[in-house]
Amino acid sequence: MRIGTSRLAVIILINLVALSFNACSESNSRPEAGISAPASAIPPEGEAVEKAIRFLEDRVSRDHDDFIAYNKLAGYYLQRQRDTGSLSFLELASRAARASLAAMPAQHNLGALTAITQTENVSHEFASSRDHARQLTELDPAKSYPYQMLGDALVELGDYEAAKTAFGEMQKRGNGTGVEIRLARFALIQGDVEGAKLHFANAAALAIHQPNPSPETVAWCRWQLGEVAFSTGEYETAESQYRDALVTFPGYYRALASLGRVLAARGDMQRAIEQYEHAVRVIPDPAFVASLGDLYKLLGREPEAASQYKIVEHIAKLSVINGAVYNRQLALFYADHDIKALEAYANASTEYAVRHDVYGADAVAWTALKAGNLTEAQAAMKEALKLGTRDAKLFYHAGMIARAENDLTTSREYLRRALALNPHFDPLQAANASKALEAME
Repeated sequence: MRIGTSRLAVIILINLVALSFNACSESNSRPEAGISAPASAIPPEGEAVEKAIRFLEDRVSRDHDDFIAYNKLAGYYLQRQRDTGSLSFLELASRAARASLAAMPAQHNLGALTAITQTENVSHEFASSRDHARQLTELDPAKSYPYQMLGDALVELGDYEAAKTAFGEMQKRGNGTGVEIRLARFALIQGDVEGAKLHFANAAALAIHQPNPSPETVAWCRWQLGEVAFSTGEYETAESQYRDALVTFPGYYRALASLGRVLAARGDMQRAIEQYEHAVRVIPDPAFVASLGDLYKLLGREPEAASQYKIVEHIAKLSVINGAVYNRQLALFYADHDIKALEAYANASTEYAVRHDVYGADAVAWTALKAGNLTEAQAAMKEALKLGTRDAKLFYHAGMIARAENDLTTSREYLRRALALNPHFDPLQAANASKALEAME
């Protein structure tokens, strides 16, 4: 396929615009660890991204063989998905990447193969994402990004030893925000909270020091620092990080919802509800909607709670992609609220057959308990705890399973660990943990 002079000029223009939106830099420049700059607003990318999308959509409508334009378009759709949380952009990204592959095969079209791998990961098609990432490691072995994506998929599939090897190869080939993020996530799974804090802080510092920092990337790193702080009951620090994320990227949906959660943990229920209401107006993620319903329930606003709970099911079953992305959330929602126990267990078990990670094991354990399958709950909970992950919800589930076994000593130990680590890890479930523990004292 030949590229004429005018077409080459357009491609150069597209590449120049795209430089501002690269969230996975492999730059070797490295600032000191930690966030060295106070939170400040970063110029938003939305308008420029939308302009680029319109330009590229027009381009491919007139030239169905312009695989480079399709690749850029897929990248911008993925950026909009990260910015907004909307799965509609994910579907658009997948279509653009597949159209690119139809125009030029993967062996000569690494951009399309990369985009396909990314969309599959976000769509929870982790086995396909793993396979395509492996193909990229063969086609572009000198770069770190194929190993980064391979590690991501392997972590989600629960193949932790292979993921560790992939991330090791990633580190050999470069450093940057993406590398630090993966090291942080891996540290968290293994219970190394301090290591995770350090890596997320490094990721944020690297993201901030980019020539054209991405608001979403910086806000995401700050939000993750808040999530780690919340997980260990450091509510003031968590709230500060969430607010910093919102300064960096006003209206960032993840930080809006997490701010609501931490306000609830600190006892400010009315402001917590207001935050969740804001978050679900931005994006009605089932987890946000369920949490809002729980807060309504705690305040005795039963009709409003019931309305939110109905919305959770509707969103999770709205489409095939929603069903895949939100399957685990829906299973846990059912188990937490003691409804549709058999459906919850079936959904969690089906997913775990492919996605064999510790949180998948936890979902099977919790739903199996509610479905009356105590033997399966015991075995799955053992798998969920095997890496030493420090998560109050895991300890809570382990404690309630041990209680069902009438192993009260073990039950008290796990429930105490959950409440000591994060005493308000969930408005309803933390209260249930306290009641169960009191009953056994």
